[in-house]
Amino acid sequence: MTRQQLLDLYFMDARSKLIDIAAFLDRMDRGEGEPDFRLDAFRKALAELHRGEPERAKSVLMSLSDLTVEPIAKAPGKGAVGAWKMTNEK
Repeated sequence: MTRQQLLDLYFMDARSKLIDIAAFLDRMDRGEGEPDFRLDAFRKALAELHRGEPERAKSVLMSLSDLTVEPIAKAPGKGAVGAWKMTNEK
């Protein structure tokens, strides 16, 4: 497909998602309390978009993923939270 065809097909959907993300970040800015690791992870994932390198979707997904390979004895919670809390991060 040409870029024009791709824009015709996907632009409005991407535009809507971008506005949703902006609204989410606005709500976070207005919210009280300390942000947790998920907001930091989200912002780092957004930064992957600015790098302009190929496979941005993969880069975003990997930035939110737990890359450890060693199993843990017990899960820290009941469900997924969508981002990995890096305990050794500076």
